[in-house]
Amino acid sequence: MSRSVIVLGAGMIGVSIALHLRRRGAQVVLLDRAPPGEGASFGNAGLIQREAVHPHPFPRDIATLWRMAQNRSVDASYHPSALLKLAGPLFKYWWHSAPSRYRPIAEAYARLIVTCIDEHVALTRGTEAEALLRPIGWMRLYNKQPALNAAIAEAEMLKREQGVNYALLDEAGIAAAEPHLLVKRLGAIHWTDPLSVSDPQALTLFYAKRFTEAGGEILRGDALSLERHGAGWRVQSADGARDAEQVVIALGSVSAKLTQRFGYAPPLFGKRGYHRHYRMQGNAVLNHGFMDADSGFVLVPMRAGVRLTTGAEFAPDDAPKTPVQLARAEPIARGLLPLAEAVEDDPWLGVRPCTPDMLPIIGPLPGQAGAWCAFGHAHQGFTLGPTTGRLLAEMMMCEAPFIDPKPYDPARYWNTP
Repeated sequence: MSRSVIVLGAGMIGVSIALHLRRRGAQVVLLDRAPPGEGASFGNAGLIQREAVHPHPFPRDIATLWRMAQNRSVDASYHPSALLKLAGPLFKYWWHSAPSRYRPIAEAYARLIVTCIDEHVALTRGTEAEALLRPIGWMRLYNKQPALNAAIAEAEMLKREQGVNYALLDEAGIAAAEPHLLVKRLGAIHWTDPLSVSDPQALTLFYAKRFTEAGGEILRGDALSLERHGAGWRVQSADGARDAEQVVIALGSVSAKLTQRFGYAPPLFGKRGYHRHYRMQGNAVLNHGFMDADSGFVLVPMRAGVRLTTGAEFAPDDAPKTPVQLARAEPIARGLLPLAEAVEDDPWLGVRPCTPDMLPIIGPLPGQAGAWCAFGHAHQGFTLGPTTGRLLAEMMMCEAPFIDPKPYDPARYWNTP
């Protein structure tokens, strides 16, 4: 079945959808105001996280909530001016994180995550992009026995229930894996399944290249210019108006700004994140990405240097950069690794699009024939790009979806009769 489709958004999600649609014979235009891979797909830990079968729940213990409320932590910060607007979505996020409600959410989330490596490998097998996917996993370090015991119990549960693989490292094992680590740690969980991507944008650009080589078209333009045109859709590009029978909205954190014009206003909210690269002193190297359990940030080896990524910042959409988490994290990071100077003068900032129930929004746009949604992947848009691309393409082309799409249905946030 040949159809014409406009895909709005050239991040990992949009590029993957466009590629899968084109492979199924659709005439596809991929449109964004920026080149592919320059949004949240650019700034992440570069991990295809097969182990991340459980989404991040909202903290529910008093100690963690009190620590975050003081707004001095590394893993989370907020602008007070943003709290009123975010109060509704964050309360729903907290509500969905209750154990009884979280359990079915985690089960639905896991059904997406378990496919992630296979779907990325299917797009890269036998190509130059295979070299970007390093099968080295990543590590979480612990220095307190109770925390390590809890981590081992969780890892065993994930191995038993979800087939997640890991290795337990002791102090000597950590030192052997990372000889330039400046501290000693009691133990580590080495998640061995995840693929570590040395240049996340390069992988997105590779998928975009495969899309154009297959006959797809990439245009620059304003996705917010989308409008109905007869029975189909029209958008304005730098080359003029483009029409199509169907449209896919894959604009990350901006998606709800567009869908609300068509009567659909999901409670999407953004978690801002920062990263910066650092050179290493002398001949020191970092072999694996890792998180020190007491620190709340990730250090990972990249082509550009060692990337330090922060946790979540809650801020107004138009707020300027406030990289206080990086400022808090950098001295801690220098105590973990022999970091030299920063590579960039200015840190990178991006926004992760999140939903209160922690599940992405994938499927038909309610009330609008020929329109589709693919956003709200939170921390895992890079991981889930090809999975989402395949799932949505199968739905759009009337194929049997390879997993049940019902848990991700946009209609769960549809309140209009």
